Amino acid sequence: MNNNHQTHRVSGAGLLIALGIIYGDIGTSPLYVMKAIMGERAISDTLVYGGISSVVWTLTLQTTLKYVVLILRADNNGEGGIFSLYALVRRHAKWLTVPAIIGGSALLADGIITPPISVSSAVEGLELLYPHIPTLPIVIAILTLLFLMQSFGTQIVGKAFGPVMFLWFSMLGTLGILSILQHPEILQAVNPYYAYQLLFNTPGGFWILGAVFLCTTGAEALYSDLGHCGKENIRISWTFVKTCLLLNYFGQGAWLMQHQGSVLTELTIANPFYAIMPDWFLIFGIAIATIAAIIASQALITGSFTLISEAIRLNLWPKVRLIYPTNVKGQIYVPSINKLLWAGCVVVVLIFERSAEMEAAYGMAITITMLMTTTLLSYYLITRRVASFWVFSFLALYIAVEGSFFLANLVKFTEGGWFSLTVGVLVVTLMYIWRKAFFIKKRLTEYVPIQEYIPLLKELSDDDTIPKYTTHLVFMSSADRTSEIESKVIYSIFQKRPKRADIYWFIHVSTMDEPYTMEYKVNVLSPQDVVRIDFRLGFRVEQRINLFFRKVVEDMVKNGEVDITSRYSSLNKQNLIGDFRFVVLEKFLSYENDLPFWENTIMQSYFYIKQFTTSEGKWFGLDTSSVKVEKVPLIIKPARDLELQRIQ
Repeated sequence: MNNNHQTHRVSGAGLLIALGIIYGDIGTSPLYVMKAIMGERAISDTLVYGGISSVVWTLTLQTTLKYVVLILRADNNGEGGIFSLYALVRRHAKWLTVPAIIGGSALLADGIITPPISVSSAVEGLELLYPHIPTLPIVIAILTLLFLMQSFGTQIVGKAFGPVMFLWFSMLGTLGILSILQHPEILQAVNPYYAYQLLFNTPGGFWILGAVFLCTTGAEALYSDLGHCGKENIRISWTFVKTCLLLNYFGQGAWLMQHQGSVLTELTIANPFYAIMPDWFLIFGIAIATIAAIIASQALITGSFTLISEAIRLNLWPKVRLIYPTNVKGQIYVPSINKLLWAGCVVVVLIFERSAEMEAAYGMAITITMLMTTTLLSYYLITRRVASFWVFSFLALYIAVEGSFFLANLVKFTEGGWFSLTVGVLVVTLMYIWRKAFFIKKRLTEYVPIQEYIPLLKELSDDDTIPKYTTHLVFMSSADRTSEIESKVIYSIFQKRPKRADIYWFIHVSTMDEPYTMEYKVNVLSPQDVVRIDFRLGFRVEQRINLFFRKVVEDMVKNGEVDITSRYSSLNKQNLIGDFRFVVLEKFLSYENDLPFWENTIMQSYFYIKQFTTSEGKWFGLDTSSVKVEKVPLIIKPARDLELQRIQ
């Protein structure tokens, strides 16, 4: 499939890569989860034991069972993530686009909140050593540096991620064990009875689920980064990660039990994560926590880039510029998203200032993504002919679990949840406009049978009275059927300005549901005159059409299917290759259109957004020196019967 998948075999290197890439978000949750559960409440055994029991069973049911055991089975040729899952099922039902768009949007909103809360939680540890240190500028500086680094790629930095995260998890586990020894009874919290008591028998206990949920927010990353690590490496490394996380949570609980009756915010150290560290280790702990938070942020940023690149090829996002900064497969940099994420992160820091305030904004978006993933996975299980009983049992269990988390998070709406939902709604709106406009354009594009025009193309090619436009004229076509071509292409060749060429090439690109498909098919519609090439490219393949087309032409020349030497007699004697020219038709909305109000609004919005996106030529990787862009109206209406009177 691809060379990158050699890391999918279970090996020390593969396990280390998995540690470095996918556990940043879920791995840094001990920084703030217990602090969020305690809040302003007095420390009690019901709260501590119940809180830790809830964390244990959330990590077990949500992360281990749903993601590690079940959802990793739904891999799309080795790739994961909500859009990969959508690509597996989209042909079965049109409505599945809705959960895909909502889930993808919520995941992107989460990508704006994760870096600020992770970095803030780590940096705020400095206040234990320097009480009056201003943390806000430090957090913004770290985030700015992190986003500036993106354009260089993360190949070098990435190699250090695995060992650093191994050190981080080892530190979590060791500190947890040392603290548990002070109050070993805390291990009883593994009993789900304590969680039940807190959530259903304690006044207001159910709403603590909003804070508990923060322990599993990074679970979606396990599936999103499946293509980087492979399911077996993820499953084995998760055993180590979960053990270290739980040991740390138990350790924090053991410390809290030694301060029963107190309120966390009134204690000298208000974060149990830092409280279980020996004084001499504090500075090292803060440094390692900050680096781990940066790695967690990096994973979310990289994941957002991958998410957008997939959304573009599935016609869910505008065609923005994509850059491949290194030769590592799958590594991608999206400048526009990098700027938006940076701006969003800075806004989050400026609005909420403290990590405790950000907790409310965090979590709500990801519960929505998890609910949408559950919906898509249930449909996937149906298509795989899994027994209905098991499908509906899965659906019922996780709608109940994730629905509870969502309800508990709704309480935090006014405190900060509004921010992530606002971002999510804006992204949903953009995706909806782009998707709807795609289908409106498709419906309004007129196609004609290409066979009817082949004799005319041959005549035009031989007509010496018309100056030759180019030797090889290449059009990008959106016609799915090989027997058809857009009427606008015919209009461009024969009427806009007669374009005489020796060979006419028509290229069509289909985006496949598999991630790394790279296939092409050639239809010689008229030997040495008209050729159509169909590229079938996976949704994770960079569309470098210029390069692919050159390769196809070379293969055709080798096979004797086409002669690309210039047909000018003087140049033909020298065996010189004729020139190639690409024509890209860019549509604009005609004033003479009769679209209903809503569709007209969608198209006006679409063309407004399109101003800020990459041109069609650049998107397809065409050589800009040989590309001609022609503007064509999207709709041409027949002239109305106008009652004009001629007067003398």
